[in-house]
Amino acid sequence: MLYIIFLTALLFVTPSSHAADFCVAKLKGFGGPSGYACRDPAKVTVDDFIFSGLGIPGNTTNIISAAVTPAFVQQFPGLNGLGLSGGRLDLAAGGVIPLHTHPAASELLFVASGKITAGFISSGANVVYTKTLMKGDLMVFPQGLLHFQINAGGYPALGIVTFNSPEPGLQITDFALFANNFPTPLIEKSTFLDEATIKKLKSVLGGTG
Repeated sequence: MLYIIFLTALLFVTPSSHAADFCVAKLKGFGGPSGYACRDPAKVTVDDFIFSGLGIPGNTTNIISAAVTPAFVQQFPGLNGLGLSGGRLDLAAGGVIPLHTHPAASELLFVASGKITAGFISSGANVVYTKTLMKGDLMVFPQGLLHFQINAGGYPALGIVTFNSPEPGLQITDFALFANNFPTPLIEKSTFLDEATIKKLKSVLGGTG
């Protein structure tokens, strides 16, 4: 009798139990630090757990001769709530991913081809940790620290990155300072750069003020 009761209860639990296994993002809603709302599990398909964008090289014909292809929750809804994401770095000869931070995640870089010089700066003593990485090497960048990647060869390099957040965030230092309307006098005071240098950088990156 107890066995029959157990099987009956299991029949009621099993059809909806998968809802707690994942939370595919409902991207039309609001996404906050805790993630997005969950899509109805009945409408989830296997395609929600697959992202094919990293197989396509990024366009490196730009000012940094590099491209970042993100596989964050916005592009890959199945990552929602799982605490991880990824991306692709394409670095043409001379390419650079400038100093930047990911406020919400640590980053792991895998060099798939080429040579990449990479490094980060500690927040306490401002120690610089830098290394030229070869194919097959891994480097980790702790959460929130300034870091960079530079093509160290005369040919294209490819890196694959992973993050311990579905939405790691990104702030590129140069763009934050010189690609917006941050007033030049305030940048002078807060960075010790002279006005001519600031205006030159703003002209290159499209900033005003």
